[in-house]
Formats: sequence, C-alpha cells, structure tokens
Amino acid sequence: MKRVLCLIAAAVLLASTAGAQAPAGGQKIALATSMQRAYSAIKQNLTEAADKFGDADYSYRPSPEIRPYGGQFGHVANYHYIVCSAAKGEPNPNQGNDLEKKTTKAEFVKALADSFAYCDAAFAALTDANALESVKQGQNEVTRAGLLMNILTHDNEEYGVVTVYIRTKAMVPPSTERSMRGRGMGRQ
Repeated sequence: MKRVLCLIAAAVLLASTAGAQAPAGGQKIALATSMQRAYSAIKQNLTEAADKFGDADYSYRPSPEIRPYGGQFGHVANYHYIVCSAAKGEPNPNQGNDLEKKTTKAEFVKALADSFAYCDAAFAALTDANALESVKQGQNEVTRAGLLMNILTHDNEEYGVVTVYIRTKAMVPPSTERSMRGRGMGRQ
C-alpha cells in the first residue's frame, strides 16, 4: 500500500512539474521528459540544500533519533548508487562504501554531487521507448521507469526531511527562496 501511495504521489509530482514547464502554446510532454524534468528539479533542490549549512552544522540533528544533516545527503547518495546502478545494468560502484559516515560538509557535498553525476547518465538515457523495458533489481525485474521513479520519490521525501532541518535553524529552503523571488517577495 505504501509503495502504491508513493507511486501515486510521484505521478502527481511529475504531472505538476510537466504542467508548470509547458510553453504557453502547449505541447505533449512524454513520460521520459517528465521524469527528466522532475529529476533536474530535485537535483537542484538537494544540491542547494547541501550548501545551506556551514561545516559545523553538518552534525546538527533536530532530534537524537534521526540522522545528522550531513547524513541525510550521504543517505541520498547511497540510494542513488543502488538504484541507478540497477537502471544502468551494472554493479554498484559504491558497494561497501557508506556515504552516511562522511564527516565534513565538503565530503558530503562531493558524495552527493558524485552520486548525481552517476545518475545523470541513467536519466539522460531514459526514453519513452526504453522506459517500460525490464531491468534487474536484486531478485526482481522492474521497469526502468519504475526504478528511476523510486529516485524521484525518495529524493523528494528526503528533501522534505531536509527542509525541516533548515526551518529549525530559522532558514528558508532553496525551493521556497526561488518561489518567493519569482513572486517578487524576496526571502521569507
């Protein structure tokens, strides 16, 4: 049930992203393009969020039960390698390397950037023709689009978590900053 709800939420996200970026005259935006646009948007959000805190705040936890700020980005990076390696049909190049255990902002920012660079090729290679092809993930076979949709869903969930860290430090998340600038409202 949770998986179905996540897929529905991701589909709504893709539809809203595609609609928001359609030119005035309208155009037909296909699955692969919608997913690539959504990937670009969440990549920007997470990358800018990673730059929000200084090095000293990368160990910050709003609650002792959750990951530190830096650990959130290490977690995202770990997940990228797991999913994108399956989408690419190759072994995980990060196998056995827990990026959550990095300690400095520079290390976390680099790990996140490297993981996005690794996933960039998987999203760039996505076409409407190959989106429904089956790829191996563990013991299962899943569609390439379904697999990459997991990145979009997971990254958006993690960005939501990261915004809580940012807000508890009386800062504004990157997506909100851009939205407010677009409305001429400055920082909120």
